[in-house]
Amino acid sequence: MIYELDSALTTHFITALRDAESDAPRFRQLVKLLALLLADDLFENGDLTDCDIDTWQGRQRFACLDESNLLIVTVLRAGLPMLEALMEYFPQAQAGFLAIKRDETTHRAKLYFDRVPDCTGKHILLVDPMVATGGSLIDAMEVLKDRGAARISSLNIIGAPEGLERVTKLYPDLDIHIAQIDDHLNGDKYIIPGLGDAGDRAYNTL
Repeated sequence: MIYELDSALTTHFITALRDAESDAPRFRQLVKLLALLLADDLFENGDLTDCDIDTWQGRQRFACLDESNLLIVTVLRAGLPMLEALMEYFPQAQAGFLAIKRDETTHRAKLYFDRVPDCTGKHILLVDPMVATGGSLIDAMEVLKDRGAARISSLNIIGAPEGLERVTKLYPDLDIHIAQIDDHLNGDKYIIPGLGDAGDRAYNTL
């Protein structure tokens, strides 16, 4: 299933991301804000459990998310601000890292670094700002699917219809929470209108 955000705040943040005047610190800030909006959308309908905490009136039980069951996996580099934002708000979660690079000639993604902890029984939040051809997301799913994860959710900021369709055909059980779906891919497989290379813009490596 694909869940697309629909709010004025989301649209405003994405427009600011597209703005070439948004420098690297502003770009990272916007990516982090959108990651939190996507997480809110993901957990909107539940996932709460009971937890015992010490309050000013003593030990009491309240509803909470089980942070220790969350494993946040990012696709380097572009997904780092998303991971940082979610780790700040879910400090008991684990983090995992995948490095996937697209060949600019074949447009195919290649995995060259894998540092993901044990996934057994975990809810994996797979974070990557962009879904263009879907190659990186598919490669990440291939790595994670066989590692015992109880559930995988993808959090993305923008995507192209072509890439999203390709991913959902291969993984129809994957929930994709995306801030905005753009128009199409051009001949070079870039998202149109897009926002440029998210990793380059986030870290001043233009």
